[in-house]
Amino acid sequence: MKEPHNRAKVGYSMILVSASLAAIGLIALAIGGDVLFADNMQRENTSHFNECKANDFKTDGCEKYWDRINSKISGIYVDLPE
Repeated sequence: MKEPHNRAKVGYSMILVSASLAAIGLIALAIGGDVLFADNMQRENTSHFNECKANDFKTDGCEKYWDRINSKISGIYVDLPE
C-alpha cells in the first residue's frame, strides 16, 4: 500500500495554527493594559443608545438605530424624520 504523503498539508496546518496563536498574542499585548476594554466599549455604546433614546433618536449619530426601532421586538416606537 502506498504512503499517502500528507506531510505538506500537515506542515501548512501547523504554520496556520502558529500564525493564529501569534495573532492572538499580539491582540492580547495590544489591549492587555486595559483589562476592561470590552466592558468600556459596551458602557460607551449603552450610554450613547440611552442618550439617543432620550432624544427620540433624532440627534446626529442616532441614525444607526433607525432600522432596529419601531418594531414589536424592540418595543420602542418613535416618529422618525423622512
